Amino acid sequence: MTGYPLDEVNTQQYYIATKSAPPDDRTRVLKYGKMFGVFDRYGDVESTGLGEEGVFYEGTRFLSELSLFIGYSRPLLLSSTIREDNCLFTADLTNLDTKQSDGSPLERGTLLVTRSKFLYGASCHELLKIANYGVKPIRIHLGLKFNADYADIFEVRGVRRKQRGQRLDDRVTNDSATLSYCGLDGVIRRTLLRCSPTPQRMTASDCRFEVQLDPKKEVAFEFTISCLIQSDSVGTSSYQRALAAATSEMHTASQRTCEISSDNDQFNDWMGRSVSDIQMMTVGNPEKGYPYAGVPWFSTVFGRDGIITALECLWANPALSKGVLQYLAATQAHDVIPESDAEPGKILHETRRGEMAALGEVPFGRYYGSVDATPLFVLLASAYFDRTADRNLLESLWPSIEFALRWIDHYGDKDGDGFVEYSRHSSNGLVQQGWKDSNDSVFHADGSLAEPPIALCEVQGYVYAAKRGAARLAATLGKYDRADALEGQARDLKERFQQAFWCEDIGMYAIALDGRKRPCRVRTSNPAHCLYTRIASPEHARVIAGQLLADEFFTGWGVRTVGSHESRYNPVSYHNGSVWPHDNAIMALGLARYGYTDAAARLWVAMQDVSIFVDLHRLPELFCGLERRSGEGPTLYPVACAPQAWAAASIFMLLESALGISISAVHQEVILHDPCLPESISDLQVTNLQVGSASLDLAFRRDNGRVVVDVLRKSGEVNVVFPPSAVEHPEPARSK
Repeated sequence: MTGYPLDEVNTQQYYIATKSAPPDDRTRVLKYGKMFGVFDRYGDVESTGLGEEGVFYEGTRFLSELSLFIGYSRPLLLSSTIREDNCLFTADLTNLDTKQSDGSPLERGTLLVTRSKFLYGASCHELLKIANYGVKPIRIHLGLKFNADYADIFEVRGVRRKQRGQRLDDRVTNDSATLSYCGLDGVIRRTLLRCSPTPQRMTASDCRFEVQLDPKKEVAFEFTISCLIQSDSVGTSSYQRALAAATSEMHTASQRTCEISSDNDQFNDWMGRSVSDIQMMTVGNPEKGYPYAGVPWFSTVFGRDGIITALECLWANPALSKGVLQYLAATQAHDVIPESDAEPGKILHETRRGEMAALGEVPFGRYYGSVDATPLFVLLASAYFDRTADRNLLESLWPSIEFALRWIDHYGDKDGDGFVEYSRHSSNGLVQQGWKDSNDSVFHADGSLAEPPIALCEVQGYVYAAKRGAARLAATLGKYDRADALEGQARDLKERFQQAFWCEDIGMYAIALDGRKRPCRVRTSNPAHCLYTRIASPEHARVIAGQLLADEFFTGWGVRTVGSHESRYNPVSYHNGSVWPHDNAIMALGLARYGYTDAAARLWVAMQDVSIFVDLHRLPELFCGLERRSGEGPTLYPVACAPQAWAAASIFMLLESALGISISAVHQEVILHDPCLPESISDLQVTNLQVGSASLDLAFRRDNGRVVVDVLRKSGEVNVVFPPSAVEHPEPARSK
């Protein structure tokens, strides 16, 4: 994930600044399409702490302040949550000891204030209900303060601009206020706040109501905050109609994923939130079927993130992969554009819509600075065809697949050594262009940073898997000579990879080769991706597996990105010792592919345990790599995105690894390799698993120390296959 942390050699331009500690680290997040909102637990927008709260639309903050007042004070929080489908925020509040409009006292807890809000289209809809549970009539002021700073998301993250656009004149009617800003890009952005009923006072910074309420009576207020760009108009849907439409879209999206449940409520809570998070990151996006990466910092298309999220979900929801593949093929680079690190055939890294991107103040309007998205695109295309047998999509994608393969061979391997390397061409682009893209994430044993061009170990694995997958696709299309050539290239790459990357002294593949072809002899989680892609030899995989599950890496909450004995290890860093759920999911499937199913199940249990402690059972983008302490939860990373698409999707790949499930739509088979369940789960059901036009329901249950699979229902032609074990439960080699 692109965190743009501190470049100790160059600049701080993309570092996510943290200037003060938040008073409460539990924010409430809503998202619909290009719009997202980050609120505190009251439902307000405050400027304290990290300063990330607000209502954002197309990369700009359209609402930077929102504060509710009962009388002349903020209400008292009772509770708040996000509904399980992620559609609706609800907070229960009450009044403090305060004064009524006539100066008489109002005792704490007299009023119950229920505050609900959601996003739909380009609007934030809010319903406020106030009930009087006292024994006397009350009369009290209700106020809502608001403001808009129109900060670009990169400004919110800490980037300072030399110049900004200007605020335009506000427009106020008796029930609405419109705030406006003209950016340096010439785009006029407007925030329209409307109230119902009409307030007693309406200004460009607040609205005030006089509430008169008899005992046991209730009154309701509706607020709509709409984000408008240029001449956009906004509809007038009521709160209830808009909520029904938003809920319906979420429900429709949920039907695309098979249902998974167990006899463990903690697992079920984690699964439910994960499914809803993936839906929220996808529903309403103009890029149909493409999950945005994460809120708040990455609520946009990222190539690598979309591909990995799709791969994680592929067995349970292949429709996500189709949307990702189609969009990335449509945005594939066709020209050499150094300022955006674009080259013919390269797959998109990210796209941004904000003012700073439009002006080129940041290079991410359409940016191609990732070395791995292109081979991962080919890898996903082959995996998608294996899962769906969708020949129509294969034929439409084949020119893009060939284009990507040409990038790998030509631009990706500029020096002709057979390995894919990167070095940035844009002066303000990313220094590191693998998934660990902190500027200090690729280093030698002594801590010195690797010089570019850099060949990452996992990228060679992605290329290996991409060429093997493309060979299968070429054979499917009758291109047998091309298939043979690609298979030969993959075999040659695997052999040369062992020789160049294996470091016997550390018992790991080097994280990378630097610009002088020197191995970076550092123990990291990157080689686990080499197990996932099967470029690792069985002997090397055994040694790596033993290290990953040893104390240097395994915290009890998951596996760290960097071993604890390495020079740059820091458990509270972004990439040099933290724990990433998606990294652990890829690792688990890699371990399972070499027969270490029990180790894969151990990572499943670790992530499930994390889900118990984190807010809303939502796995964050990452968390700190500190050792697990008895009776305590994991240590959170201060600026991690939550929700994050590939963190949410990790549950599906963890299941895939432990259950040993793979699907061949061409042969209409569901293949189960040595399924395993953790001790905390005795029964698990997978309902409505689609295989082509067929579907089935499966039940996994533990019986006398082994896992038994029952086919509960089958519709259409599909077979469940139990192949013999390729590896008889090998023991991982213990680290020295």
